[in-house]
Amino acid sequence: MYRKEEQPLPPPEKFELPFEGKLSPNNRWVIMAELIPWDDFEEEYAKLFSAEKGAPAKLFRMALGTLIIKEKLGTSDRETIEQIRENPYLQYFIGLNCYQQEPPLESSMLVHFRKRIDGELINKINKKIVKREIDKSDKEVKKKDCLQEKGEKIKNKGKLILDATCAPADIKYPTDLGILNQARIETERIIDNLYKPLRVKLRKKPRTSRKIARKEYLKVAKKRKVSYQERRKAIGK
Repeated sequence: MYRKEEQPLPPPEKFELPFEGKLSPNNRWVIMAELIPWDDFEEEYAKLFSAEKGAPAKLFRMALGTLIIKEKLGTSDRETIEQIRENPYLQYFIGLNCYQQEPPLESSMLVHFRKRIDGELINKINKKIVKREIDKSDKEVKKKDCLQEKGEKIKNKGKLILDATCAPADIKYPTDLGILNQARIETERIIDNLYKPLRVKLRKKPRTSRKIARKEYLKVAKKRKVSYQERRKAIGK
């Protein structure tokens, strides 16, 4: 049996704690809780249960939130429940109204959560999050354009990153020969640009030994396998 609680969740600053204090709205779990459209998939999740028979099931936010915490922290089922029991931010993330000392669910429930929340539903949730953030970004752009048309001054608020897990795969190692060679080429270009207006005063161009440097770089760069000693020697040159 599945019963949805009609009581709205309080904002993070009004989340009750037994030892006083408030939750920070800048916490990563609070921010993530605002991004996920819990209510949009509540009805779809409720269809998996009988409306009249059986014990009341855990809410969709608790089920999905617990699985997200497990994957995010990389913990076992039991350790995940223990983390939730100890952390008020995690309890807020899974939809509790106030902090409680006892664990909100058994670790065995995660087995049932994984069966009910499959990859297809997760993909729907991800698409919904991305779409909502894109729409939000479009609204901000339109608002910015309207303000610019009115001549109002707009402050820069930074850049929105929708997926922080993506990173370029072609980042070179800091001591890579390619970076040193690129720095050499750029330095030579600067020297050439500085020398042009000084041709009359300086008849002879400063020596850069660029041909020798390029030859030494290609000697190592063209090899398929370079030993540590050869690389260190090339970097020194």
